[in-house]
Amino acid sequence: MQLRQRLENLPVGRKLLTALLVLLAAVLLMANLAFISAAYWISQQSVAPQALHTLGRLIAGPTLSREALSSASAAQALLQRLDDYPPLRAAVIYDSNGVSLAQLQQGEFLDLPQRLEQLDSWRHRELRTNLLIELPLPDAPPGHLLLVASGELPGAFYTGTLSASLAILAFSVLLWLLVARQIRRLVTKPIRRLEELSRQVTREENYSLRARRGNQDEIGSLADAFNTMLMRIEAREQQLKRARDDAQAAFDQAQSLAEETRHFNRKLELEVQVRSKIERKLTGFQNYLNSIIDSMPSALIALDEQLYVTQWNQEASAISGTRLAKALNQPVFLAFPPLKPFLPMLRRTVEQHKVEKIERVTWSKDEEPHHYALTFYPLTGGAGRGVVIRIDDITQRLSLEEMMVQSEKMLSVGGLAAGMAHEINNPLGAILHNVQNIRRRLSPELEKNREQAEQIGVCLETIDRYLHAREIPRLLDDIQRAGTRAAKIVSHMLSFSRRSNRQLAPCQLSAVIDQALEIASNDFDLTDSFDFKSLVIRREFDPSLGPVPGIANELEQVLLNLLKNAAQAIHQREDCSTPGQIILRTRLAPPWAEIQVEDNGVGMPESVRKRIFEPFFTTKEVGQGTGLGLSVSYFIITNNHKGQMEVQSKEAQGTCFTLRLPLAVAIPHTGH
Repeated sequence: MQLRQRLENLPVGRKLLTALLVLLAAVLLMANLAFISAAYWISQQSVAPQALHTLGRLIAGPTLSREALSSASAAQALLQRLDDYPPLRAAVIYDSNGVSLAQLQQGEFLDLPQRLEQLDSWRHRELRTNLLIELPLPDAPPGHLLLVASGELPGAFYTGTLSASLAILAFSVLLWLLVARQIRRLVTKPIRRLEELSRQVTREENYSLRARRGNQDEIGSLADAFNTMLMRIEAREQQLKRARDDAQAAFDQAQSLAEETRHFNRKLELEVQVRSKIERKLTGFQNYLNSIIDSMPSALIALDEQLYVTQWNQEASAISGTRLAKALNQPVFLAFPPLKPFLPMLRRTVEQHKVEKIERVTWSKDEEPHHYALTFYPLTGGAGRGVVIRIDDITQRLSLEEMMVQSEKMLSVGGLAAGMAHEINNPLGAILHNVQNIRRRLSPELEKNREQAEQIGVCLETIDRYLHAREIPRLLDDIQRAGTRAAKIVSHMLSFSRRSNRQLAPCQLSAVIDQALEIASNDFDLTDSFDFKSLVIRREFDPSLGPVPGIANELEQVLLNLLKNAAQAIHQREDCSTPGQIILRTRLAPPWAEIQVEDNGVGMPESVRKRIFEPFFTTKEVGQGTGLGLSVSYFIITNNHKGQMEVQSKEAQGTCFTLRLPLAVAIPHTGH
C-alpha cells in the first residue's frame, strides 16, 4: 500500500516516465521469453526429429547394422561414437530378440526400456521426442535402434540471447532518457508554470493574472480553461461587490419590514388561537353529534352519489353485523347486503330528490326474524348529492299493534257474544228440558205412564222395544249431547263477555302449574289412543319468583287449555323418533312474571299464528273444537289479569306460548 501511495503522489512527468520504464522492461522480458520459447519449440518440433532421422539413416546401413548387432561391445562402441552429438539425449540398441545390447545416456540418468515390447509404455510415461529405427540383418530378424532427443537448448543459445537482451536494454535506456527530457520540456514544465500561477493567484487574490497559452495540446487547453476560470472569478468578484452593496440596502429595508412582520405575526398568533378554539368547539360538537347519532335507536347510513358509505352509526353495525371501519368507503350492497334489492330506489332518491319508504321488511337478527321500516331521504348540500337511509326496528310495535287489534276484537266480540248467549240460552233450555221430559214419559217405570198406556190399550214394553229397534234413545242422547255442548259454548261466550269482578290474590305459579298438569294428565289420558303421561314434562321454575297476584282457577283454565293444545300438536307429528316434550318455565322479568309453555309438536305457519287468538278461529276438524279456547285464555290474561300473551311458532319445530303477569296488584274493573 505504501508503494502504491508513493506512486500516486508522484508528479505527472515522473508517472509517465515510470510507466514508460515499466513498459520497456515488460516488452523486453516478453520478447526474450517469446524468443526462447520459439527456439525451444522449433528445436523440439523440427530440428531434433530431423537430426534423429538423419542419424538413424546413417546407422541403419547394412554395414553398421551388422557391426552393431554382432556383439554387445560392438554395439556399445558404436554408441560411444554418438557421445559428442548434442541433440542426442540417449540411445539403445536392441538385438533380433528385442533385448537391450547397449545404452548411451548423456546428462541425468533415464530409465530406458530393457526390452523392445516395453517401448510403448515407456513412451506414455516419458513424453520425450524419440525415434525407433530398424537395423536390418541378412538371414535373420532385424535389430532396432532407439534414439531419444535432448530437450535442452545449447548453452551458446542462452549466452547469445542474454547478450542481445543487454544490448537492447542499453538502447532502451538511452531512448528512455531522451523521452524523459522531452516529457519534462513538454509536460512537466508547463504544468509547473500553471501550478506556480495558481499559487500566486491564491496568495495575492489577484484574478487579473493570466497563464501563457504554450503548445496546442491538452496542457494548452488547460491553460485556456484556467484563464477562463480566472476571468469568470474576476467577473464574479465584481458581481459580489455589487451584491454586497445591494444586500446592505436590502438589509436596511428588511429591518423595517421585520418590525411590520412581527406586528403581523402577533395578529396571526391571535387569529390562530381563536381558530384553534373554534376547531376544538367544532370537534366537540362533531363528537356530540356522532354520539347523538350513535345513541339513536334507528340505524342511520349516509351514502354519497355513487352509493358509497360515508356515515354509519352503531345501530347500523348491530343490524348488519359490519363494523364502522369496514363499512366506510364501501358500496352499500357490500357493507349491508340485505339492502341490495333496494338499489334502484336508492338511485331514484339521489337522482329525483324523492323520499322513498318501505313499510316493512323482515330480516334475521340473532337467528330471530325482525321487522324493519326503511326510509330513504335525499341528501343535498355543499358536500354534494347523496342519500340517507333510516332503518327502524318495528318488531315490538307490530307485536303491540297485533295485541291491540286482538284486544279490540275481544272487546267487539264480547258484546256480540253476550247478546248471542242470551238469545241462544232460551231455546237450548227448552230443547234440553223437552229431551228430559220425552225420556221420562217413555219410561215404563213410571206409574202414570202405565196408566195412560192401559187406558188407550198400548203396551209400554212393546213401545220401548220399538223405540230401541229404531234407535230412538240414541237419537235422544245425541240431541242431549249436542244441547249440552251448545250450552257449554254459550257458557264460554258469557264468561268471555263478562268482566271479572273477582279480587286478585297472591298465587304460587309453580303450584298452579302442577295442579293444571295433574288435571291434564287425568283428563287426556288415553284420548284418541294418546297417553298424556307418555310425554316428557320438564319444569324450569325460577326460585327467585315469589307469589304473583292472580286468580288461581282462571290461570289453571288457561294452562289446561295450553297443555291440551300442546299434547294435540305433539300427537299430530309424523316423525316420532324423538319423544314428545313439554317445557314449563317461570321467570322473574320485572315488572312481569313470565310463564312459558313450549312443545316440540307440529308448530304452525305464520298465517295461522297471526289469527290464533281470534274467537271461533280453529284449525281442527268440525266438531273437534269451538275456536274459543285460546281467545278466552287471551281474554283472561289481558283483561282479567292486565297481562300479555304471545306465541312464537315454527312449522315442524314446535310452539312456545308466553304469559306475562304484572307483579304489582292491579285494581280490577267492575262491570255489569
